[in-house]
Amino acid sequence: MSKKAIFKLLFILLLLINYKTIGQVKVENDSIKKKELRRPAYLKAGDTIAILAPAGILKNRKSTIKKASKLAQSWGLKVVLGSHTFHQNNHFSGTDEQRASDFQNALDNPNIKAIWSARGGYGSVRIIDRLAYANFIKHPKWIIGYSDITAFHSHIHTLGVETIHGMMATSLEENPASINETISSFKKVLFGEQLSYSIPSSPYNRTTILTTEKVLEGQLVGGNLSILMSMLGSVSQLNTDHKILFIEEIGEYKYYIDRMLQSLKRAGYFKNVKAILVGNMSNIKKNTTSWGSSIEELILNVVPEEVPVLFDFPAGHEADNRALIFGRALELTITNTNYSILFKK
Repeated sequence: MSKKAIFKLLFILLLLINYKTIGQVKVENDSIKKKELRRPAYLKAGDTIAILAPAGILKNRKSTIKKASKLAQSWGLKVVLGSHTFHQNNHFSGTDEQRASDFQNALDNPNIKAIWSARGGYGSVRIIDRLAYANFIKHPKWIIGYSDITAFHSHIHTLGVETIHGMMATSLEENPASINETISSFKKVLFGEQLSYSIPSSPYNRTTILTTEKVLEGQLVGGNLSILMSMLGSVSQLNTDHKILFIEEIGEYKYYIDRMLQSLKRAGYFKNVKAILVGNMSNIKKNTTSWGSSIEELILNVVPEEVPVLFDFPAGHEADNRALIFGRALELTITNTNYSILFKK
């Protein structure tokens, strides 16, 4: 056989192998859409939780981390810190290599049952592709946090594992009286108590398109709007088909929130979504040129009219930051006075 014929045969074989691999990935992704995600084991007294800093720097916050450790210990948990938790590398709590090393060690350590983010900030996206998830997928554990930790929520959802959108260690810097529900819901979800919430209706809620029964079911996904947009076009992008999307944001101009929502819309986030829960839209900046509408009206103008939108869910960058389980099916019941959320057991 000539060299030309050999090269041609090898090229065809490579194409066939590549086609088969792509087909397998598609089947795996489709199966994740259709079935329940894997659920890490709930914690119990004697289990170990790791506090890590995968993103922003923890400058002058050793007392905060000590307080978080004491809280977890008061629940009967053992606490370990990442080796580089208090390192400083300009904006970040250590280099990308150091932060990834801490996270990888916690993912692979069978004695660690949950990874609790010390804070967000920025930096999670820089390390998610440095990590190996094979052991984690076989033996999943809870990944906990919000804001920048949305990068982990989004990526791990595509791997078929549930995560917890909830308070971080730095949440304990808030006024203690203002975070009772935050801490209570966090403890409940960690130890396997069923989560349920009843939220007073906002006058902006869009529910008229629903039937008289007004009950929806679907997996919950989402997180911080900026981070969700940054995941677009990557392997970490969420599929929102037949799911309930939660969004929250802090410190942005209205025009930029509109830009992010328009980007999600063009990427198909709202095409087959069952409903949207809007959490805290905190510290919205004022532009020199007025936007001309409220943040609620802005959102309603972007999201297609056939999609129910519910506002004022207490989660995000406020003291009252209730825990949510991403990837878990929930039942959403809407009445004239409130809407209630019940996570499936």
